[in-house]
Amino acid sequence: MQAGGIGRLNSSSWPDFGNKSLLDAKGLSGDDAASVPVDRIFGLRILISSIYLVVCAVGLLGNSIVLYLVRAQKGRPASAIDVFVFGLALADFHFALTLPFWAVETALDFTWPFGNAMCKLVLTLTVLSVYANVFLLTTMSVTRYCSVASAVRPGLKLTTNLAKWITVALWAVALGATIPTAIFATVTDVVGVELCLLKFPTNRWLGVYHLQKVLVAFVVPLVIILASYLLLLSFLQQHRVNANNPRRQSQIATSVWLVVTSFFVCWFPNHVVTFWGALVKFGAVPWDKTFYFLHTYIFPLTTCLAHSNSCLNPVIYCLMRREFRRALKDAFLSLLAQGLCGSYFHSARMVSALEFCGSLLYVSIGFICHRQLLIGQTSQETPSRHGLATEDSRF
Repeated sequence: MQAGGIGRLNSSSWPDFGNKSLLDAKGLSGDDAASVPVDRIFGLRILISSIYLVVCAVGLLGNSIVLYLVRAQKGRPASAIDVFVFGLALADFHFALTLPFWAVETALDFTWPFGNAMCKLVLTLTVLSVYANVFLLTTMSVTRYCSVASAVRPGLKLTTNLAKWITVALWAVALGATIPTAIFATVTDVVGVELCLLKFPTNRWLGVYHLQKVLVAFVVPLVIILASYLLLLSFLQQHRVNANNPRRQSQIATSVWLVVTSFFVCWFPNHVVTFWGALVKFGAVPWDKTFYFLHTYIFPLTTCLAHSNSCLNPVIYCLMRREFRRALKDAFLSLLAQGLCGSYFHSARMVSALEFCGSLLYVSIGFICHRQLLIGQTSQETPSRHGLATEDSRF
């Protein structure tokens, strides 16, 4: 993510910053900037800030639920996919934590009020989370193919321990790809405005950085994801897996294309503008009004779209799975039952609580309380602080 804006400043007041200015961060030159009109797109900035905050709230909630459901599974051993889902949710959760900072920065006309240390930390964490997200998505697509193909070729089965080591390795690679961001992210004063941006020695360095982002975080992963899922669909047809269950085949095909489509739609516009910017920095294409318009008005919107991917991932990779939907439903019913019956279960006598919930069963929504009664009669123990049922009985 690039921080900083070019539409907020009076271009006629640009001094010569050499290679170390906001002009570099956006691929401009002093002569080009002189022809840029003053644009104060207040409404667009407020819209983007609002979207960031909504994505932050939904991302934190959705990924927290995913982390809880993956960790709380007691009825079956964790699979390799579960390990990757947990790592993906963790990356998206960390990414969502950075969005309030970018929302404030955008609302303040791209002024960075949090200091240099936070600029380096937040920008580094943002880029690290994006790389980890993409690498884990790519690995999950390969793992899914291997998981299905292992029915015919057992050697392709990925163990949980190996999945954990792969996850650690992916985070290490993501950290390596983020090193340039950690080094060159800084707060720079541009015509009296403190901006959080990447301050590379030359324009070409920034061009290389952008090309790395496009290739490593989009082109290569997209090719691998497409290849994996095409192989998966081909395998299902050739070996007639789930041939007697066309509904299951349809569900697999739908989830496959949903994964590919969401990744492509969310990230493609952002990387197109980024690639164009890289060409500008290498001098392959000229800086013109079209590029200025894209970077000022379109690029922030493509960034919002890319960020929304952190909200979609919990739905696509976790909540679409039957076992997680069932676990989420059980957890919701448990919390609802606690609200209705909790005070009575913590009274002096358990019998009174049972009688109360029994009456609710015949009056209104007693099926929820009835679920808790069955658990209480089985355990014959005093309820814990989590409610009638423990986590073990929940999953």
